[in-house]
Formats: sequence, structure tokens, C-alpha cells
Amino acid sequence: MPQPSFPATRMRRGRSAPWIRALLAEHRLHPSDLIWPLFIAEGKDGEEPIATLPGVSRWTVDRLASQAREARDLGIPCLALFPNTPRDLRTDDGREALNPDNLMCRAIRAIKDAVPEVGILTDVALDPYTSHGHDGLTDARGYVLNDETTEQLVGQALVQAAAGADIVAPSDMMDGRVGAIRSALEAAGHRNVAIMAYAAKYASAFYGPFRDAVGSRGLLKGDKRGYQMDPANGAEALREVALDLAEGADMVMVKPGLAYLDVVARVKDRFGVPTFAYAVSGEYAMIEAAAAAGAGERDALILETLMAFKRAGATGVLTYHARDAARLLHG
Repeated sequence: MPQPSFPATRMRRGRSAPWIRALLAEHRLHPSDLIWPLFIAEGKDGEEPIATLPGVSRWTVDRLASQAREARDLGIPCLALFPNTPRDLRTDDGREALNPDNLMCRAIRAIKDAVPEVGILTDVALDPYTSHGHDGLTDARGYVLNDETTEQLVGQALVQAAAGADIVAPSDMMDGRVGAIRSALEAAGHRNVAIMAYAAKYASAFYGPFRDAVGSRGLLKGDKRGYQMDPANGAEALREVALDLAEGADMVMVKPGLAYLDVVARVKDRFGVPTFAYAVSGEYAMIEAAAAAGAGERDALILETLMAFKRAGATGVLTYHARDAARLLHG
């Protein structure tokens, strides 16, 4: 009796053993793909766990060197810093952002003094410094003012660069701020300070735990839909990226991450530039909650989601799971 014929190509041959799966893997995840966000708090010898981000803490400046050394030893090339500015220093005009001895600048210097080979990425936005929780200056009606905010962001970027930041990352979504910051950095002699533009930052529901971490939850008056992007829009992200690149951005970012992998892929395909994604606090919290509920295996969830970013075309990922992932990748 004749045997049924099979196609010459059997896709399962390439999945039949670990060695051949490794040989044929199209994408690889490495600790050098990761940027580790760290939250900073005032005080000494302190660690403040963040309830809505289980496993993540705020660190006092004197504790940051140990985190930086761990990053270096794990092969994580860069730390992203976010300050929890004390309430008494938050003002309507966010002037603490311009203080060369503010929490952010002291943190930069502490890490660079201890572990100079680790890169530092700093957030350029006013929401950790304003009493109203917005990323910029507001008028009497609460409208965020674009050009006045941009002027303040330039000053903020300059004090961060002077403190030793390697990459400044404007996350405010003001129009024209990348060009203004680039011109100011050049004029001040900070030619090697790179700009990673939050080029496509969406007005997302996934930011809640982050606002807890930087102490801005409850401060925000209104919402940020007047300057952050509408989640309904994809093509608009390409226009935003094109503008930021034309103004001098060295790298671009899409934020949030998992819910916007289509945008990551479109940006990378269209522009072919270093494209980063931020696995934001709400996405981190969902993985932790799923693992705690027994709905998934934590380590596998971490690595699979990070691989999804690489498959979509991300050059690298900002993730609160950076340390965990790096440890897993080292085996």
C-alpha cells in the first residue's frame, strides 16, 4: 500500500534539539540590550520599596554606587535615573529642575564618581518638579505652555550634562524641544552628550505605578492628552520621529512598549535608526501580578516579553526587569 507523501520541507527539523534551535534563532537577547531604570530618594542609607512596583525601590544617593556596580558586573551598559523630588521643592514653575545640586544631579555625580564606565540616561521633563504634576509650565487655565516649557527643559538638560549625564532623554513631548536642547548642548561644549528623544510617547493608562515611584500621583491636575500622543494613532508617531531626528536626536524611543510593538516595528522599518522601547511600570506590574497569581512562570514571562521587543526591531529596552533578565541570561 503506498505511503502518503510528505513535503520535502519539515519545519520541525529546525526545532528538534536545543543546539539547532540556538543555531537557527533569528534574534538574541543580551544584557547589553537593557537599560535599568532606578528611582532616587532623599536621605541616607535608604531603600524605599514601591508598593505598586513589587521588587522595585527608591534608593538614596549613597546607595546608588552599589546598584551601578551590579549593573556593570551583569553587563547592563546604562542606568536611567528618575528622582522623587520632595514635596516642599515642587513648585508651579518646577524651578528645582534647574538646580545644579538637585537630587538628579547629585545622583549622576555619585554614580560617575564610583562607576564611570556605566552610562547614565537622564529624564528631561518637569513632572518630578512641578506641584501640578504636568511635564511643563502651565498658564492660568492649566494649559501646558510649549515654548516656555522648552526654555526650561534646555536649562534642565544643561545642568544634567554638566553633572555628567551621557544621554539626556526629553520625555515631555513639547514641540521643538530636541532642536533647542541640541543647540544648547553644542554651545555649552557638551558635544558628546547624546539625545534619546521620547519621540512617540502615548497618553497611556500604563503609567500609574511610575507616578507612585516619583511621587506625582495625586498631584496631576487634568490629564496629559494635550501633549502626549493619542493611543489611536500610529502614523502620527512616524511624523514625530521624523521631526525629532531632523532636530538632532541620536536615538528615539517608543513608550509604552508591549502595547505599542507595532509602532516600534514601523519606526525601525521606516528610519533604521537606534530605536528603543520602554517596558513601562504598568507592564512590569502586570507580569509580577500574573506570576504572583500563578498565571505564568515569572522568568519565562520576563524573557519572552523582552524577546518580543527585539523581534519588533528594538535596539534596546528600558525595563525594571533589567537586573532579573541579565541574571537569567548569564545562567
